[in-house]
Amino acid sequence: MGRRIASRKRVTRSAVVEAVVESFLSPDHADMQEAALTRRLDRLSRQVARLERDQRITTETLALFVRFWLTGTPPIPPEDQASAQAKGRERFEGFLETLGKRVQQGRSFADEMVDDDNGRNTKS
Repeated sequence: MGRRIASRKRVTRSAVVEAVVESFLSPDHADMQEAALTRRLDRLSRQVARLERDQRITTETLALFVRFWLTGTPPIPPEDQASAQAKGRERFEGFLETLGKRVQQGRSFADEMVDDDNGRNTKS
C-alpha cells in the first residue's frame, strides 16, 4: 500500500513513512483521536437513549395490551374452546407470516406510527 501512495503522490516510500510517523506522534494526533472518540461516544449515547425509549414504549404497550385483553375478553365456554383454539392457531400463523414479511422488507410498525404522527402534525 505504501508503494501505491508513494507512486500516486510522486514521493519516496520513506517520505510516506516519515509523514505517517510524524502525523502519529504530533500533538494534533491525540486531539484528533479524542475528538473522534467523543463524536463516537455521543452517537452511541444517542443510540442507547433511543433504545431505552423504544424499550419503555414496547414494555408499556405490551402491559396495556395484556391488561385490556385480560379485562375485556370473556371466558370461553368449554364446548367452544376447541374451535376457539383452532381459530387462535390460524390467526397466530397469519401473524407470523405477516411479521416475517415485514422483517424481510425492513418495515417497522413503530416507524409507521412516527410517519403517521408526522403526517398529522404537518397537516395542522
